[in-house]
Amino acid sequence: MPRVVVDVVMKPEILDPQGQAILGALGRLGIEGVSAVRQGKHFELEVAEGVSDETITKLADTLLANPVIEEFTIRR
Repeated sequence: MPRVVVDVVMKPEILDPQGQAILGALGRLGIEGVSAVRQGKHFELEVAEGVSDETITKLADTLLANPVIEEFTIRR
């Protein structure tokens, strides 16, 4: 069965408080050189042969991501 990966992250113009908290923690841990962190969600879907890109896009846009504040990428 083919696997499709959908990664969802906040749009660049949307504040990412979890990413900022991670960035702050890096400094406290003594880790240097990271200037920004964006957190997100990672989905792995096993789909039947023949499931179209359009269907996967609709699924991601309506169920996995909030299109107002998030964007997604799809990898087959």
